[in-house]
Amino acid sequence: METLPHILIVDDDREIRDLLARFLERNRFRVSTARDGREARRAWSNGHYQLVVLDLMLPGESGLDLARWLRTQGNVPIIMLTAMGEETDRIIGLELGADDYVPKPFNPRELMARMRAVMRRTTERDEKKLDAAEARQLRFAGWTLEPTRRRLLNPDGAEVPLTGGEYELLIALLERANRVLTRDMLLDLLRGRQAGPFDRAIDVAISRLRRKLEDDGRNAQVIKTVRGGGYVLAADVERV
Repeated sequence: METLPHILIVDDDREIRDLLARFLERNRFRVSTARDGREARRAWSNGHYQLVVLDLMLPGESGLDLARWLRTQGNVPIIMLTAMGEETDRIIGLELGADDYVPKPFNPRELMARMRAVMRRTTERDEKKLDAAEARQLRFAGWTLEPTRRRLLNPDGAEVPLTGGEYELLIALLERANRVLTRDMLLDLLRGRQAGPFDRAIDVAISRLRRKLEDDGRNAQVIKTVRGGGYVLAADVERV
């Protein structure tokens, strides 16, 4: 028997929940719904999900806090629903590891297309990571990344914590070391979409990753800015 993808919709708007659930069920998805963080946690404990559609504006526990909790539970893909103008929250959400965002109001067909694209990319990304995981360590500029444990170690051997978004960005840069990557290329590699005219998610993520790598943004030596081009990880990568 065919196993249908199981989707969790978290939104406090009952009309949106019901409309989207009916639409997705007609298109061969299993759907569970929750109106807030408490119901979402309960639903999570009772099911196995292939993707979460998460509204940022929830009563009580915020969507950002719930996204942060979901990231501690695993790597389930997350698509955020955001109101127009919530650029700061959108950037934070992407930094927490959300895979895409859709502004309200939205077309259910567009959301479904993005869901399928995210799930497809997640499967492909997991397959590629198996290759990266064959190397126990990736060493660069005195730093060490352990893919199997998702750990970054500084030159003294101390662990430096990474968010999900920072880890994904670092892996993307390491896999393409010494190549210039534009913002659009990085967004496409990480989230599969093109940058909007005011989308600063990549710049913010690069800045935070530089701080973790103790790489002075004004005179960066590990992740360099290419004027008019993008960014490049300017170091040789050794797989051991």
